[in-house]
Amino acid sequence: MEVTISRQLASKWVKTNTLLRSPYIARHIPSSRLYNAGNLQQMLKRFGMVVLKPVRGAGGQGVIKVESIGRTYRLTHKSNRRSFSSFNQLLHALNATRKKRTYLIQRGIHLATIGGRPIDYRVKYVKENGRWTYRSMVGRLARKGLFVTNLCRGGTQMTAAQGIRRSLSSRLVRPKKSEMRQLTNASTALLESHYPGIGQLGYDYGIDRNGHIWMLEVNTRPQ
Repeated sequence: MEVTISRQLASKWVKTNTLLRSPYIARHIPSSRLYNAGNLQQMLKRFGMVVLKPVRGAGGQGVIKVESIGRTYRLTHKSNRRSFSSFNQLLHALNATRKKRTYLIQRGIHLATIGGRPIDYRVKYVKENGRWTYRSMVGRLARKGLFVTNLCRGGTQMTAAQGIRRSLSSRLVRPKKSEMRQLTNASTALLESHYPGIGQLGYDYGIDRNGHIWMLEVNTRPQ
C-alpha cells in the first residue's frame, strides 16, 4: 500500500477561500475574516459569538472564544474565562494572548452537545495507490469545561454514530454521515484541483443544534 507523500497547506485562510468558490461547500463554511479590531466588532455584532484561530496552527493551540453578552464581552482561552466591560479592554487582552500572530475570526457555532459538552467530528481522508480512501470518521467530545474538542486537549473519542445518536438523534446517524462524506468528496476534488500533491486531509465538522453541518477546519497534516 502506497500512501502519497502529501503536500502541506498551512494557511487556514488560503484553504477557506479556495473552498468558498463552491456555492455548495460555502453553505457549510462559517463566515470568516482575518482578525482586526473592526472585523471583530462587526462579527460580534452580527453573531454574538466568534472563535479566533491562528491562521497557522493545529491541535486547538491558541484558539480563543469571544462572546458579546449585553454590554459585557467574554473571552475564553483554554479553561480560563474572563469578562470585560469595554471593547478596548477585550482588545488589550486578546492582543496579549495572540502575541502578534495572524488570526482568523470565525462565526461561532452552537454545536450539539452531550451532557453540556460540545462534540465535533474528524474525517480522515487519505490518498493510497492513487485513490482517495476514508481512514476514519470519529466523534470528539470536549473535556468538561473546555470548548475545543481536540484529543490532545483531553477530548474523548467515540464513533461518529455514537456522537450523532447521543447529541442529536439515532435517525440522523445515516444521513449525517452520508452528508459529511459528500462534503469531503466535493472539498477534496476542489482542493486537489488547486493544489496538486495533496494526499492527506483531516476534515473537522461540527453539527449544530438544528442538525446543520459546518466545516470548521481542514488540515493537510491530520493528527
